[in-house]
Amino acid sequence: MIRRRRRRSTTALAFATGATLLLAGCATFPSQSQSKRPNIVLFLVDDLGWQDLSEPFGPARTEWNERYETPNVERLCREGTKFDNAYAHCVCSPTRVSLMTGMSAARHRVTHWTLKKNQLTDRRVNHLRPPAWNVNGLSNAHATPAAAVAPTLPGKLRDVGYRTILAGKAHLGAIGTPGCDPRNLGFDVNIAGWANGAPSSYLAEKNFLRRPGNEIWQVKGLERYHGEDLFLTDVLTTESIAAAEQAVTAGQPFFLYLTHYAVHTPLDADDRFVQKYRDRGLPESEARYAALIEGVDHSLGRVLDWLDNRGLADDTIVMFLSDNGGLSAHARAGEPHTHNTPLKSGKGTAYEGGVRVPLAVRWPGLVAADTTRDLPVLVDDVLPTLCQLAGADPACPDGVSFARTLLGGEQPQHPIFWHHPHYWGAVAPGAEPYSGVRFGRFKLLWFYASGRAELYDLEADLGEATDLAREQPEIAQRLRALLRAQLLECGAQVPTSPDGTPLALP
Repeated sequence: MIRRRRRRSTTALAFATGATLLLAGCATFPSQSQSKRPNIVLFLVDDLGWQDLSEPFGPARTEWNERYETPNVERLCREGTKFDNAYAHCVCSPTRVSLMTGMSAARHRVTHWTLKKNQLTDRRVNHLRPPAWNVNGLSNAHATPAAAVAPTLPGKLRDVGYRTILAGKAHLGAIGTPGCDPRNLGFDVNIAGWANGAPSSYLAEKNFLRRPGNEIWQVKGLERYHGEDLFLTDVLTTESIAAAEQAVTAGQPFFLYLTHYAVHTPLDADDRFVQKYRDRGLPESEARYAALIEGVDHSLGRVLDWLDNRGLADDTIVMFLSDNGGLSAHARAGEPHTHNTPLKSGKGTAYEGGVRVPLAVRWPGLVAADTTRDLPVLVDDVLPTLCQLAGADPACPDGVSFARTLLGGEQPQHPIFWHHPHYWGAVAPGAEPYSGVRFGRFKLLWFYASGRAELYDLEADLGEATDLAREQPEIAQRLRALLRAQLLECGAQVPTSPDGTPLALP
C-alpha cells in the first residue's frame, strides 16, 4: 500500500521530543509548559466480538469479517496501529473499572456486573457460595483499600488540564452509590451514564423505554430527544461531538470517553442500516445485530470526520476497543457458542471468545499507519498508556503502559491476568468461576469448582481445542505459580464451600 505522507501538527512535533525520550526509557512526557497535550477519544463498544468487524484482527479473514460492514474501523486501522492480541475481562463492569483505574479485577474486586446497591448479580450454582465481591462498584467501602481511593483515568487527566467527558454507558457503580454518577469519578461532563449496563430501548421515539416498569434500564439524561425518530447510538455521537466542541472553543484539551450501549441487547432495529442485511437473507436477530455494529461504525466515522474537518486529527489520539468478547450464548440466531469461531465460546467465559477484543489506535505522525502489533495487552494497560502519552501521572497498581510499542519501539511481554470467580448469567463452555493467565504463547486457566487447570498454546491452537496441562506439566506448573502469586498479592477473593472454606487457588 502506498501511504500518503502526513504533515505533523504543532502538537505532534512538540510531542516528538517526548516520544524520543520515552523510547529511550524516560518515564514521562514533557510538562504542560513545554507542549500542548493531545486530545484523547476513547471509543468503547459494548459486547463487540473480536470478529464482529469487516476489519480482521486475526491471522486471516473469516466469514464473520465478510458479514459486517465497518469501513470506519478499516479507516482507523489504515491510519493507525491495530493489536491482534488485545484482551478485556469476560463481562463489562470488571473491564470498565480496570480501564478507569489500571487495577486488576482481583484487586478492585468488581469481578462481576453491578446494578443495585448491596445486591448480588452472579448466578448461584449447586453448593458453591460466591465471594464477598464489590457488588457496589467503584468507590465503595467493600472494595480493597486501594480500590476505595483509586485515582481514575479521567481524574488524572483532569489534574493536568483536560476537560473530561463521558457519553454513554458508564456501569461503574451501583444505584445509590457514589460511582453511579461518573462526575464523582473524575468526569466533568456526564451524558447518559448511569448504573445500568444496557438500554431498555435504543429508540428515542419510545423514550428509550421498552415498556413501563423497565425504568431501571432506561437511559437517563436524554429526555429532550424523547419522541424523536432517532437511534441511541446516533444521539450519543451528536452529544459527544457537541461536548468536545465546547472544550475546543474554550482552549482545553479534551478526553472524550464515548462508551456506546451498542451492541448489547436488546437487538432493536436501527432502520438506517438493517434492511440491507435482511435483504441478504440473514435471520432477523442477525440483521439487527449487524445493523447495531454498522451504527457504531457510523458513529466512529462521524467522530473521525469531525476531527478531520476541525483540523484536530493530528492532535488527537483515538483508541477503539470492546469491553468483552462477543455474545454467543443467547439472543443470537444459529448454534450457540459459535459466533466467535475460530475462537472458543463467547462473552462471560474464560475462553478466547470471551476475552479477546479488537483494539486500534490512531495518532497521525507518531503512531504508525497501517501497522499490526502482536504484543498482548489488557484493558488494565489503557490508563498508564494514555496517561503516559498525555503527560499525566501513569502510576497504577497493575496496568503496564504499551506506549513504547505504539510509538514504534520494542518492549517485553508481560503476563495478562483474569479473575472472574462467578457463574455468569448464561450457561456456556467456560462460564464458571475461574482465574487465568497468558504469558507469551501459553494461556493457563484455573476453574475453581472442579479444581482443574487447562493449558493452551495460543500460537498453535487459537481455538483452544487441545488442553496441554498433562502433556506440558512444567509449563502448566510455572504458570500456575505465576497466577497464584498474583492472586495472593492482590488479595483475590474466591468462591467458598457450604461451610465457608475458600476453594483452592491454582
